[in-house]
Amino acid sequence: QVQLVESGGGLVQPGGSLRLSCAASGFTFSSYRMSWYRQAPGKERELVAEISSSGGSTNYADSVKGRFTISRDNAESAVYLQMNSLKPEDTAVYYCNARLFIRTYWGQGTQVTVSS
Repeated sequence: QVQLVESGGGLVQPGGSLRLSCAASGFTFSSYRMSWYRQAPGKERELVAEISSSGGSTNYADSVKGRFTISRDNAESAVYLQMNSLKPEDTAVYYCNARLFIRTYWGQGTQVTVSS
């Protein structure tokens, strides 16, 4: 069955870094556009970053441009989110998403907390 398993979340001080990973299985990973979303308490889920199936094209929310980097390894069926210069407002549950036309899959999420 389809699985997206996120890892790498945790508690970090402002200005720190984290690297999130998402391990995919059960579908043809290399055909899917991959994204990271986040949802803070009381807020709607929002797109953080996305990467094309080949990895040749990326897109970022304005709030994370220059601080976050999305990448993927199609051989390993994994997508990553390198997060630098973290701010308290980055605190949220981060979700991995796979999308191909109308077909979409979600992971269970990983908590990122930025606090001193």
